[in-house]
Amino acid sequence: MIAEVLSDVTTRMGKAVEVAKDDFATVRTGRANPQMFQKILVNYYGTPTPLDQLASLNNAEARTMIVSPYDKSALKDIEQAIRDVPNLGANPTNDGSIVRVTLPELTQERRKEYVKIVRTKGEDAKVAVRNIRRKGKDDLDALKSEVGDDDVARAEKELEQVTKSHIDAIDDALKRKEAELLEI
Repeated sequence: MIAEVLSDVTTRMGKAVEVAKDDFATVRTGRANPQMFQKILVNYYGTPTPLDQLASLNNAEARTMIVSPYDKSALKDIEQAIRDVPNLGANPTNDGSIVRVTLPELTQERRKEYVKIVRTKGEDAKVAVRNIRRKGKDDLDALKSEVGDDDVARAEKELEQVTKSHIDAIDDALKRKEAELLEI
């Protein structure tokens, strides 16, 4: 039973770390990449639909993305959704068959703003990991009557080690993203 709780906690914390890394990837650096557009939702026939389900994304140049919609009637909606994304600063242009997204050059001030955004996302991920730890600790405390205090105490120590390793993984990803953002 203790092994099941620890296994579940480890799996859920691993997913929280992956979500944090995906969130970090959506914050733009000096280069355009398709991951920046993965969380954009387009109002497609009244339904919020992820952009990557409506179009293919290709890098034309370092700061330019080409968005080729599968359905040409969605061009205006895709263009509007990209324009409405906060913290992207992109200016999409529509030529009738594709949307060309050119990202502006990053200033030092803008880079510092992005670092703050990434740190906030990192802190949110750490809070998620800590919430998973709290739930796991509650589950272990519920098992005290069945398995004994010593086994639960050992499991709690292991839970702390697992939590620390996942928080360290978030910190490492955060440091890499900050370095990437501040790189000129």
